[in-house]
Amino acid sequence: MSLQATAKALVEPGKGILAADESHPTMEKRLARVGLTSSERVRRDYREVLMTAPGLSEHVSGVILFDETIRQSRSSGRPFAQGLLRAGIIPGIKVDAGTTPLPRFPAEVVTQGLDGLSARLTEYAALGARFAKWRAVIRIGDGRPTAGCVEANAHALARYAAAAQECGLVPVVEPEVLMDGSHSLDRCSLVTSAVLHAVHDHLVRQRVDLTGILIKPNMVLPGTESGQDVGDDEIAAATVRVLRDTVPASVPGLVFLSGGQTPVEATARLDALNRTGAQPWELSFSFGRALQAPVLEAWAAHPEDRASAQAALLHRARMNGAARRGRWSRSLEPSTAG
Repeated sequence: MSLQATAKALVEPGKGILAADESHPTMEKRLARVGLTSSERVRRDYREVLMTAPGLSEHVSGVILFDETIRQSRSSGRPFAQGLLRAGIIPGIKVDAGTTPLPRFPAEVVTQGLDGLSARLTEYAALGARFAKWRAVIRIGDGRPTAGCVEANAHALARYAAAAQECGLVPVVEPEVLMDGSHSLDRCSLVTSAVLHAVHDHLVRQRVDLTGILIKPNMVLPGTESGQDVGDDEIAAATVRVLRDTVPASVPGLVFLSGGQTPVEATARLDALNRTGAQPWELSFSFGRALQAPVLEAWAAHPEDRASAQAALLHRARMNGAARRGRWSRSLEPSTAG
């Protein structure tokens, strides 16, 4: 399958991506919150619950895996990536090596992992991956982000994207402007716009084929400590304004990250985005916690009852599938959903 065909398949109408690429430290924290100790077996069992949910492919087009997971097999002995492909779901892989402090730029970070990247991409492709993901982290604060931080991360994202395409993998390019902080919606708009401009400038410089990538942006949101109360439609309008100014129409789709929003918040805002009218790209999702949080809670409470945990995943997948078409409503959610 060509890069373009894979990218389009990942943002097929009504579908989106399940991000199951948590690193060991992140997975340890999430398991600890529900009273579980992280181990290779526990992580494998949990991810098997996710990836063997019956009918998952109806609304999930792809799954982003972690290095450990793409090397693991289900209890049946079938490798996870192979099982996803047989189910009609495209396997992907996180390839960055996390963030490190950016020298001379206090409280700012740059994502590492370019060294040896081509060799890793080649190996992941042999293991079944068809797309990849690299995350950059941008913080809004007093004097942040600096131009130096934005440029360093945009350059790394573009270098990664070029390497991924060279190895036959669709790059998912994730420049995340964090929602942490006291900034306003307008401030987030300005920063997100500057970041996306820089990213696309570097993508062009690195000769990345924009028809064979996906962008994984943040939604434009006020900071969690801002106290600003903004409705879903206002968030969607602000986000689309930024995207129309920064993302070329040749990009097949945008797969939004949930970034700490609750599952229902992320779905509601995705729905609002898809009700803004016709856009030049598909507006899809690549959610981690917003898809997984209810699943992990259900599974931790009753590990033997995989069906209930999988039902929680399938419900959230259906809700986001409806939001992809602008057809979601709160009446579709349980009365206790937040």
